[in-house]
Amino acid sequence: MSAVELIDLASDTKTRPTPAMRAAMAAAEVGDERAHEDPSVNRLLARCADLLGKEAAVFLPSGTMANEIALAVHCRPGDAVLCDATSHLIGFEGGGPAALAGVMIEPIGGRRGIFDARMLRAAIRADAPYAPRQRLVVVEQTSNLGGGAIWPQATLDEVAEAAHAAGLATHMDGARLLNACVASGVAAAEHARGYDSVWIDFSKGLGAPGGAVLAGSRAFCDEAFRIKLRWGGAMRQSGIIAAACEYALDHHVERLAEDHANARRFAEAIAGAPGIAIAPAEVETNLVYFDVPAAAGSASAFVAALQSRGVRLVAMGATRVRAVTHLDADIDAIDRAAVLVRALCEEMRQDAS
Repeated sequence: MSAVELIDLASDTKTRPTPAMRAAMAAAEVGDERAHEDPSVNRLLARCADLLGKEAAVFLPSGTMANEIALAVHCRPGDAVLCDATSHLIGFEGGGPAALAGVMIEPIGGRRGIFDARMLRAAIRADAPYAPRQRLVVVEQTSNLGGGAIWPQATLDEVAEAAHAAGLATHMDGARLLNACVASGVAAAEHARGYDSVWIDFSKGLGAPGGAVLAGSRAFCDEAFRIKLRWGGAMRQSGIIAAACEYALDHHVERLAEDHANARRFAEAIAGAPGIAIAPAEVETNLVYFDVPAAAGSASAFVAALQSRGVRLVAMGATRVRAVTHLDADIDAIDRAAVLVRALCEEMRQDAS
């Protein structure tokens, strides 16, 4: 089966640069980014610092590096980081917090990836030499394993206030922050106002081939840049990538609303399929999670059977599956994917009867 025929809803990282974005990349003015001489990168950093309400910013190859550098700047080896139990830091960064920053993770059991100030205060303890020093609180906006759930502004503010009152720093994993902005109507700087560092990703719904921008105070970013060099993150003439990111800011932000509408459309279309367990009302952005029919045997088996029929989703647990809408999946693709999901569920129901 060719890539053209496959409806790929495994992730919004499956997006490809549009022809216009490629043209912007080809025309980019470039220089030595490591020496702060790339004009395209410098322009993007100034723009993102303003967008996020911070003093400065650093251009990085990936969002994972942004998270890991933030931990290394805010913490010292042996310190503890508080975050939701479903956080990207725990499940999807290859053990980076321990391997790179040498920190311990202390998970908080929130709901749909979101905890509140009361939960945070309950997890904060008095400093003692026999326990790891709690240093940082991390939130993920939107929450991936929470189904693309959006942290309410009041909750973000209250969590940040509680953290700072206890002497802890705050960091926002903003991989899909702009999805939250478009869905909520709240500006990125408002979401991030209580957070000492924050980053946005360009390789997901914004459709760039790579790149993330980490923002914070000038002192924070100076140290982040040092660690970026130490970890091999310098990219030299990276204005080629920065141009794609800036194009995305100009052309691909407001269109995220289309992805959100398509996600709801897909969720509602498969809600009546035999054996599917889904809550369409919980689809707030571009992520759709559901549990597969018992007849499938497992999420992995369901995903494999569906891909053989032309749709790629991803297993996220024993019975849980994720679909992600994005720039490369238009409404016709979403409708065809829903039809194929329903047909597979019906086949499984008949085979089990």
